[in-house]
Amino acid sequence: MSRIGRLSIPIPAGVKVSVSAGEVSVEGKRGKLSQTVAPNVEVRVADGLCTVARRDDSKISRSMHGLYRRLIQNMVTGVNEGFSKVLLVNGVGYRAELKGKSLMLALGFSNPIEYALPEGVTVGVEANNRITVSSSDRQRLGQVCAEIRSLRPPEPYKGKGIRYEKEFVRRKIGKTGVK
Repeated sequence: MSRIGRLSIPIPAGVKVSVSAGEVSVEGKRGKLSQTVAPNVEVRVADGLCTVARRDDSKISRSMHGLYRRLIQNMVTGVNEGFSKVLLVNGVGYRAELKGKSLMLALGFSNPIEYALPEGVTVGVEANNRITVSSSDRQRLGQVCAEIRSLRPPEPYKGKGIRYEKEFVRRKIGKTGVK
């Protein structure tokens, strides 16, 4: 049995989980999320707990068991507390600023880059080099952060670029100039 899949998901106060026709919907103070569920996985809600069980013992059912349990857990946590990630902008003249529903980034190119923020994602900029991205949908949050980071990934010589807050960038030694 899956060690992750067999755990039940506690539903906090103020969060409503409903299951209907192969879809799980979670509603809370930060919004509403829904996820379709594979037919070989069964989701039940009772007594303030949500449980995920597999219908048979095939390999695909075993792999889906823990996956759907974790997806539902992320939805419950997202609508209750939310998720956030921090990106750091490093480099001389590199900066970020928020302009309406878009993020303006000066990353050493001839023109600034305008990144339009998708619905359900909020961004805060502190001190022109610290970007805080938050959302109730964990998958969308990770995708947006990856897209922002891909605009100028950190380079290994001076460390210039956009990186995650706790990301380690392995530095290389440049030319030594020895004859």
